[in-house]
Amino acid sequence: MPSLFAGRRKWLAAGALAVAAVAAAPVAFAGTDAEFRSAGTGDRTQDVRSAVRGGFAKNVILFIGDGMGQSEITSARNYERGAAGRLAMDEFPLTGDYTTYAVEKNNPAKPDYVTDSAASGTGWATGTKTYNGAISVDPYGNPVPTILELAKRAGLRTGDVTTAEVQDATPAVLGAHVVNRDCKGPNETTAKCAVNAKENGGAGSITEQLVQTRPDVLLGGGAKYFKQQLKAGAFQGKTGLDQAKAAGYQVVDNAEALNAAKPGKPVLGLFAEGNLPTNWTGPAARQGGTPPTRCAPNPALPKTQPKLADQTRKALQLLDDRRGGKGFFLQVEGASIDKQDHAADPCGQIGETVDFDAAVAAGLAFARSNPDTLVIVTADHGHTSQIVENGTVSPGQTATLVTNEGVNMTLNYATAMPGSSQEHTGTQVRIAGYGPQAANVVGLTNQTDLFGTLRRALRLR
Repeated sequence: MPSLFAGRRKWLAAGALAVAAVAAAPVAFAGTDAEFRSAGTGDRTQDVRSAVRGGFAKNVILFIGDGMGQSEITSARNYERGAAGRLAMDEFPLTGDYTTYAVEKNNPAKPDYVTDSAASGTGWATGTKTYNGAISVDPYGNPVPTILELAKRAGLRTGDVTTAEVQDATPAVLGAHVVNRDCKGPNETTAKCAVNAKENGGAGSITEQLVQTRPDVLLGGGAKYFKQQLKAGAFQGKTGLDQAKAAGYQVVDNAEALNAAKPGKPVLGLFAEGNLPTNWTGPAARQGGTPPTRCAPNPALPKTQPKLADQTRKALQLLDDRRGGKGFFLQVEGASIDKQDHAADPCGQIGETVDFDAAVAAGLAFARSNPDTLVIVTADHGHTSQIVENGTVSPGQTATLVTNEGVNMTLNYATAMPGSSQEHTGTQVRIAGYGPQAANVVGLTNQTDLFGTLRRALRLR
C-alpha cells in the first residue's frame, strides 16, 4: 500500500480533489475491488518498528482537532474518503488514546469527568490538571508555565495557529494565564478576571498576554479584541493592535499578505473579527431528520481567507531555520469541528475536519523532509455526533448526508434539547504520533502526559 507520507505533491493533489468533491453530485461508488478493501490490511510491522525510536526532536508540530472524537473522525472519513479510505491523520504509525477529565476549582482531588477546551488545553500546555474555564492556571488560579513559554526561553521559535479567535481557549493556553477563558480583551477582563486585569496589577487580558508572550507566528481570528483600548500600563489608551505593532509584529489580514510575510519579524495574522467562517454548509440536524443531502461550499467564506493548510505551510516556512536554528514548537488547531458539533451542523463539522486533515497532511509532508520533527495529532475532548442506522427514529436531532460513495449516512445529536447547544462528552480520545518520542502516545495516557512528551522531545527544562 502506498504510504501517505509519499510526499507533499500527493497531498496538494489530494487537497484539490477534496475541494472538488464537495460540490460533486452524489454518484454510485465506482472503485475497483482493491479500493473496497481496507487500507490497513498490509503488514505494517516495519513502519511501526521504524517509528518506535527514542532520540530527541528539533521541531514539534502539535495538531489539535477541537471536539474531534472518534465519531467526528469517522464521519469525515466516510463522507470524504469512503468507509475503506483513510484520512491523513489515520496514517500515523503509532496511536493510542488519552483521558481528558478536568478537576474541580479549589479542589483538585475531585475529578470533573467532562472537560472544556480550556481545562484540557491547560493539561497538555502545562502538565497541570485544572478546572473548566481556566487558562494555564492551576486549580487555585496560580499561573503555570506553558510549553510555548518554555520553548521560547530555550531559544526555539514558536507558533500558534487556529481557525478560531486567537484568544479562544486552545490557542490562549499557550501564551496567557487567566482565571476565566472569557477574558479575551481588556473590557471582559475588568468584568470577569479582576485579579488578572492590568489596572489591578495583573498581566492583562488574553490579547495583551499573547502579545507579551510574543510567539513568532500567531494566526487566526479575533481582530475585534485587538481594537479594544488598554486600561493600564505603557499602552494605556491605545489598542492591542498598537501594542502588537510596537512589539515588532508584521500584521496581516488576508491570504495574499500572509504569503508575502517575511522571516525575521514576528507575524500576527487576524483574518476575521471573530472566528473564521467555516468551509462547508448544509442543513442542521433536526428532530425527525432531514432529507438526504450533499454538503456544499460555504458561500459566505471570504476568498481572501487563507485555508488552515495554507496557514500551516506558511507558519512552517517562517519557523523553520535551515541555517542552524535551535528548532521550533508549533500548535495548529482546527477549532470549529467543536463549534459546528455544538450547533448540530454535520456539514459544517465534517468540512472543518476535512480542512483540518489537509493541515495535518502539510505537517506530515514537512516531517518527511525533516525527520527530526515530532508530529502529534489529537483532540481536546469528545463531542456529540454519532453515526446511526439510516431511518433511526431518535429523541434527538438527526441529519442524513449523501457521501462521496453515493451512500446515505445519518448523524445523530442528542446531548441537549433542540434549540440548545450540544454538549461535550467525557470519552477518551485518539492521540497519534510520528517522529522522535512518538512511542509515548501508545496505549492509554492522559492529556497531561502529552506535556511531558513534548517537553522531553525538545529537551526543555
